[in-house]
Amino acid sequence: MNRRRVLIAGAAGRDFHNFNLVYRGRPEYEVVAFTATQIPNIDGRVYPAELAGDLYPEGIPIYPESHLGDLIRVERVDDVVFAYSDVTHEHVMHIGSRALAAGASFRLLSPHETTLTSSKPVVAVCAVRTGSGKSQTTRHIAALLREDGKRVAVLRHPMPYGDLTKQAVQRYADYADLDANDCTIEEREEFEPHLAEGNLVFAGIDYAAILDQAEQEADVILWDGGNNDTPFVKPDMHVVVVDPHRAGHELRYHPGETNLRMAHVCVVNKVDTAPPEGIEAVIDSIQKHNPEAAIVRAASPIHVEENGLRVEGKRVLAIEDGPTLTHGEMTYGAAVLAAKTHGAAELVDPRPFAVGSIAKTLEEWPHIDRLLPAMGYGDRQMEELRQTIERSDADLVLIGTPIDLRRIIDFDKPALRVTYRLEEVGEPTLATLLAEHGLISGTKEAAAA
Repeated sequence: MNRRRVLIAGAAGRDFHNFNLVYRGRPEYEVVAFTATQIPNIDGRVYPAELAGDLYPEGIPIYPESHLGDLIRVERVDDVVFAYSDVTHEHVMHIGSRALAAGASFRLLSPHETTLTSSKPVVAVCAVRTGSGKSQTTRHIAALLREDGKRVAVLRHPMPYGDLTKQAVQRYADYADLDANDCTIEEREEFEPHLAEGNLVFAGIDYAAILDQAEQEADVILWDGGNNDTPFVKPDMHVVVVDPHRAGHELRYHPGETNLRMAHVCVVNKVDTAPPEGIEAVIDSIQKHNPEAAIVRAASPIHVEENGLRVEGKRVLAIEDGPTLTHGEMTYGAAVLAAKTHGAAELVDPRPFAVGSIAKTLEEWPHIDRLLPAMGYGDRQMEELRQTIERSDADLVLIGTPIDLRRIIDFDKPALRVTYRLEEVGEPTLATLLAEHGLISGTKEAAAA
């Protein structure tokens, strides 16, 4: 048999999932390589034989995306499959053009090919861009399900930054599990807030096995998406968060536009801080491109902890979620908003104090100005983040990340944590819509009442 030779262009997440569902165990295909981008220290590894299956006794090598053209020619690749998220449509077609020029066909796999079917009801929370507010939306929905007496298993989008074999199926029930799995800052930012609210969390690489285990412990599966990727599990209710601070992005980024067009419910978040014209623009966009979707308006009010410190008059180092600032392209977050709201004298520019990979990140993403991305994809990068914080001449650090960095990074600067939660504005509410979809008890009319 002449096996069709495939290269999967990814970023250590969607690519592995697509391989597992579409290519693993199928002798008519040979996946000759993955390429990697976005996430540091992924290329140079191997997708292990234990996960790749019997057809790949040596595993599958992972190369930098910069090698794409050479790999297509040397490995005689027939198809390049694009499998990562939160990039412009133009970026997708630049990769496609490189593939076509090197002699390969270019493919995008449909969500229908790459979603698992669960035996339990499923709610999926996705977004049109990184940093739109998926996490607080997911936690809000989890609380509504728990209040209705449901056992909830949160399935988080993959974040396989360590030993891939050990990360096939991960289960997190408490903080000790985070330490046992040597979680990075990025993993902790997604898992820890769920654990704090009593949610059981699953993640890893092999989502068929992950889903099977979660179904044994839960009444409802809650998919917590990453970036702006589409769900890995077919949802009974697909919730997509839209950010009016970035109006228009819902139609310019892959696969965020796909999410927008697939959604049962669109949450227009941050209506308390976004400009009115941005709110109107995204609502118009939803109504034009997915007129059947219900629209929920929501705010994300910020709260600064009270521990005797004051923001007013201080020179503040604002630390925000890393991916939201980098490929999410945001230029501010909760810490910056808190600094301005509470009268900080100025925001400190971290660039003169940045070291190692933190300095490199700030050079690579020049739109990041006077705020520090909380990059922490491994111990070395976390230490470089700590050194950058310590070296700064700020009077006060504002921590706007989803977790309290002080739990895992020991620095001496005075600090305050900034948090935010989802607050729905008006009707319909997510409770109403969950009831309408049969996911919590009551009718639509009862939930509205």
